[in-house]
Amino acid sequence: MESADLRFLAARVANGDDAAFRGIVDRTRAPMYRLAARLVGNLAEAEDALQEAYVDAYRALRDGRWDGRSKVETWLYRIVTNAGIDALRKRRELQDNEKHEPRFDGLIAAEARVALRELDAMLDGLAPGDRAALVLTAVEGLSAKAAAEALGCSEGAIEQRLVRARTALRAKQEREEA
Repeated sequence: MESADLRFLAARVANGDDAAFRGIVDRTRAPMYRLAARLVGNLAEAEDALQEAYVDAYRALRDGRWDGRSKVETWLYRIVTNAGIDALRKRRELQDNEKHEPRFDGLIAAEARVALRELDAMLDGLAPGDRAALVLTAVEGLSAKAAAEALGCSEGAIEQRLVRARTALRAKQEREEA
């Protein structure tokens, strides 16, 4: 992703060029899909969250709600993370533990699906905000500062979320080992 190109495309969308949004999607889809999948741990839910995030981003650009202070990528990380957190909350509210995955389409390796399920099982039970902080920093490799910007909070809040997440994961591991 080249930030200057994305800024140019975002400006075009804001000025009424709807077709320019396709360029934003094309350039960001792979990393944003990975983020959504890692956040929610389910490919079907990740697709839904990503679609909602792109709709929100498009509307924000058209309505002039992107101020251009942050990189387009960082702004999209925030929107996708929020959509992923919403998906996790909906899942918990419905208490639907049944996993609905699309049929194997040949695009995603079976190993990746297994790894995603394992990651979801490991992170299951974490508060959505704690899970998001952990995924953004430990899995996506964002700095605490970038994760804080993506989540709309302070670096200190990210550090607190990471401490809670790691503590919960250690406790879970100890329970499983006992």
